[in-house]
Amino acid sequence: MSFIIAAGAIRGAYELVEQAEAAWRNSSSGHPPETAVGFPDTAYYLPVIFGVTGRKVRTLGELEPVLAHCRKLLPPVITEESQLTSLTSVLEAGLAALFAAEIVEALRYVDCPDHYAGGEFPDEARPWLGAADDVILRKRGVEFVDGSVPGFAAILGGTDSDENAEKIVLELQKRNLYVFMSAGGQRQLAKQLRRRGIQPGWNSRLVPFGDEDTATAFAFGFAIRVALSFGNVSAGDTERLFTYTRDRVPAFVMALGEVSDRWYALAAGALNFGFPVIADTPIPSLSAGEPPSELVVGGISLDNIVARATEIRGIKTIVTEVPVPVAYGPAFEGERVRGDDIYLECGGGRTAMLEWVTTRPSSAITDGQVEVIGPEITDVTAGSKLPLAIVIEVAGRQMQEDYEPILERQVHHLINYAQGVMHIGQRDLAWLRISKGAVEKGFRLEHIGRLLHARLHQDFGRIFEKLQVKIYTGEDDVAHVAVPAGQAYTARDKRIEGMTDESTDVFYSCLMCQSFAPSHVCVVSPERTGLCGSYNWMDCKASYEINPTGPNQPVTKGATLDARLGQWQGVNEYVQQASRGKVDHYNFYSIMTDPMTACGCMECISALAPMCNGVMTVSREHNGMTPCGMKFTTLAGTIGGGVTTPGFVGHSKFNITQRKFLAAEGGIKRLVWMPRALKEEVAERFNRRAAELGIPDLLDRVADETVGTTEEEILTFLTEKEHPALTMEPLI
Repeated sequence: MSFIIAAGAIRGAYELVEQAEAAWRNSSSGHPPETAVGFPDTAYYLPVIFGVTGRKVRTLGELEPVLAHCRKLLPPVITEESQLTSLTSVLEAGLAALFAAEIVEALRYVDCPDHYAGGEFPDEARPWLGAADDVILRKRGVEFVDGSVPGFAAILGGTDSDENAEKIVLELQKRNLYVFMSAGGQRQLAKQLRRRGIQPGWNSRLVPFGDEDTATAFAFGFAIRVALSFGNVSAGDTERLFTYTRDRVPAFVMALGEVSDRWYALAAGALNFGFPVIADTPIPSLSAGEPPSELVVGGISLDNIVARATEIRGIKTIVTEVPVPVAYGPAFEGERVRGDDIYLECGGGRTAMLEWVTTRPSSAITDGQVEVIGPEITDVTAGSKLPLAIVIEVAGRQMQEDYEPILERQVHHLINYAQGVMHIGQRDLAWLRISKGAVEKGFRLEHIGRLLHARLHQDFGRIFEKLQVKIYTGEDDVAHVAVPAGQAYTARDKRIEGMTDESTDVFYSCLMCQSFAPSHVCVVSPERTGLCGSYNWMDCKASYEINPTGPNQPVTKGATLDARLGQWQGVNEYVQQASRGKVDHYNFYSIMTDPMTACGCMECISALAPMCNGVMTVSREHNGMTPCGMKFTTLAGTIGGGVTTPGFVGHSKFNITQRKFLAAEGGIKRLVWMPRALKEEVAERFNRRAAELGIPDLLDRVADETVGTTEEEILTFLTEKEHPALTMEPLI
């Protein structure tokens, strides 16, 4: 054990605990003991304290025993090497430091409630985000599940220059890691990035938690919530918690600049979670275990620090090289191009834009050929708008029409991976923005074709031999291409909409989310899309044919056990096997009787509204209260994790307008409340379904948050509108 590390960590822990005690006394002098304490929109109290100790801190008064516990964890201060204490004592001091840091941040919310911006994006007035809410936790958890995110770096401090700050962050982004930033002083990485014109926020995976070192607690809180939400870990079970974070949450701490005692203390806290600490300053190194693993490593040059950190943590990443003049990787997928930074904009209602993958004879395709037919970026000025059609033509003996939408769906994220390029939507509802910075680095429309050719060949080269891309930017050409593309979209939709659950003997599984919800088994049928909204039956079929060992496997339906509820013998047998005996059956069409399990990635959650004899549904994007008395985050925490919860069910947005949605209880006639934004999003398809049922104005009879957020408030509205749920058979 290094004397410098041990002595510094213990001194720093005392300093942080004393700061927390002083902050608590200050808050207590101005607020009563029952004053609420916590982080906004989360069901995990103060997550570091809750996860490690099991204590549910809800009020200012409940912090007092936690502070006393921090004092008990502190070992005596050591001043000589002969007093060197054990690693266990230093680790306990580290926990005290993390608890204290979290208390300081929680009290900041009490005393300065507007200090943090919250949400996904900071602004100039409030450049720090603070604690992540549960919507962000669930949303970002999916990325850890599907493998697109191999871990995160918790960075304290900053580099010696803004240029070096940008280099380190770009290297981390290329490796698809999240970057959690905190700590004050002269060097603040988040401020350095802003000066370089780099946008922070959850979407770019560059998260500025706070301007003090105590904000580092938010990074550990995020890791703990991952374990509690997705790892089946119980609060207070430190052995399982630390095992899970060590094995399943690949993360490390990177200290940039002079390491203070407080940083040593926070680093000691990180070691409990299995997170090594890497510094660019020459601090003592520390190893432990048999064989020894590196816990603290100092003196690493900025040029090598990212590679060394990922090596120490065992994070294996592949940096994909594509022929574009900008940085490229999934970390740039959430980047936004706004306002004065826009050089070129296509689609998004400003112009026509579409993307279309189509199969052609091999003789008609020259592999790798990219044509820009019409104006290029170099032919227009900054701020211009152009129509755009991206036509991808493929050929191959294994290629089928069913694979076309699978390839087409890749266009969104593959284009988004280019730094400075923003893409939203798909088909003929796409939207593209290219930044001035990307254009200055040499990015052209041609590069869209180049990167699509490279990445689609890399990911799907087994199913086609040739691929060429034609990019049209002339108004007449785009309109001409839109005709056959539109016909193709319509034909695809009719193929899946014309199918019924009764017309096929095979459904498909999706087990992508089992790494955080071990007992959840999603089974996708023609009339029940995957609850995350990403997969329908046709997608799963194509996915299986492309990758027979992947997460989408055929499930033989077997004998029908209950046609009304939607239960089949073969599905039950598969669910029992895939859930390892945790779940032996569930029903596809019911919310009241053994509904399907959920993982936490659902787009929507429906819940019983007993006073209204109906069902409400809420989408992930809605962060307000609902008539069932819970927000989406609380609902997700209640029914997620692979359990069957009568009265609640997770589902996709598309599923709302499928014919089997809640069919056992009467379908969409039971829907009594939806957020206004969700109503608008599903309106076209919903109105078609309602017309089939003979109630064409049903959506107008469904309440939303403008009517009320309690059952009492919406019941009067439903009565006035003569909502059909009020006269249907009682649900309970």
